[in-house]
Amino acid sequence: MFNSDKFQRLRTSTQHFIGSSRKTRLISASALFLAVCAFGAAAVAPLAPDASDLPVRSIAHELALPNIAEQIAALEQSTPLYIHEEKIRSGDTLAVVLRRLGVDDDAAEAFIKSDPVARSVLQLKPGKRLQAQTTEDGELQWLSSLVTDNRDASAKNIVISRDGEHFKAVEAPAKLERRVEMHAGAIQSSLFAATDLAQIPDSIAKQIVDMFATDIDFASDLQRGDRFDIVYETFWQNGEYVRAGRILAGEFQNGTRNFKSVWFDEFAPRLGGGYYSFEGKSLKKAFLKSPLEFSRVSSVFSMRLHPISGQWKQHKGVDFAAAIGTPIRAAADGEVDFVGGQNGYGNVVVLKHWSNITTAYAHMSRFAAGMRKGSRVSQGDVIGYVGMTGWSTGPHLHYEFRVANNPRDPMSVDIPNVQALVGVELQRFRNVAGDMTHRFALLRQGEKSVKLASR
Repeated sequence: MFNSDKFQRLRTSTQHFIGSSRKTRLISASALFLAVCAFGAAAVAPLAPDASDLPVRSIAHELALPNIAEQIAALEQSTPLYIHEEKIRSGDTLAVVLRRLGVDDDAAEAFIKSDPVARSVLQLKPGKRLQAQTTEDGELQWLSSLVTDNRDASAKNIVISRDGEHFKAVEAPAKLERRVEMHAGAIQSSLFAATDLAQIPDSIAKQIVDMFATDIDFASDLQRGDRFDIVYETFWQNGEYVRAGRILAGEFQNGTRNFKSVWFDEFAPRLGGGYYSFEGKSLKKAFLKSPLEFSRVSSVFSMRLHPISGQWKQHKGVDFAAAIGTPIRAAADGEVDFVGGQNGYGNVVVLKHWSNITTAYAHMSRFAAGMRKGSRVSQGDVIGYVGMTGWSTGPHLHYEFRVANNPRDPMSVDIPNVQALVGVELQRFRNVAGDMTHRFALLRQGEKSVKLASR
């Protein structure tokens, strides 16, 4: 029988399981409910079918084998085409290049010589690549070449293709890939000899001169053992070198002096890009140290025996000896105050700058195009060419630096720099300078001239 003692024990057990308080009983009941649901779900969930019980269905499809005889006949009836690629060699002519490309097509050669677009491929620079597709008999189907315009350094693809019995030529902009290259070199005789040895393009060597022109006279200041590190950009298409771009950073050790610079494009378009020291100070000085890229000082600012009059007289400028026709650059931004002939100065240009400063350039053989009174010039613009007009015994440039019309020695006058970077521009500049510092560290790991490239 279910007596009162058993009932009491069951009640006590239930209270221990469920709990004595109302909160405990609610929690216990909820847990019990969730457990029952879980067991129920497991009981009703379907089991995965056994793979051996699945129905198997066979599908057969008959494939037609290719007819080898028909393929051979089609190949025999088709005209075989051949693709050739050649590099231009020194002394090549169009006829020689076409022959090496397998082209034996008088009509194609005549078209290339006569069509204004197709004639661009006649820029037969050694090392340039040409591709052509021909028939077995040498009939030209198409010819393509990458052409660079030396005036604006733009690159384009020229494609000459057969159109029935005639030809057509089209041009399209080249799809260039930018790379960053790093070089190091040492001066043994001249800058250009050192850059040639380091396999640096001439356009980059000229930029080195422009970059440090306000601090180094490359005609007289260079010493044997001077070294340089540069980082610059190059542009390629399909693995073919197209052109060099801009120097991104440079370091020049000139004797005991060390100069560094890095290219930086400012946010505001007020000055555009320029070269700065690694501390963010602009390296563009108000005046160039020399109006000529390469020359030697033949007469300094001092008293001298005049070569024509034979009398002791104050030489109010500096003479730079150079060949006739050497370009003369404006030493600073300014306005043309005078252009023309002027007694012993011969052909002379006088530029007016700020703070009553003027510069004069005498004995020119001729003036640059567009030079007239009131026209504006920028630092580095070509304003004329070296000559020996006026009272001159040999080709040279007579250069004067005047303050309030009083002559000063241009080689020793204190020349200020452009304003340094500040604020947000300086923070952005430091990121660029940090990357270039790392690249210079890589170049210094080797003692010999090295060349590194990165995409």
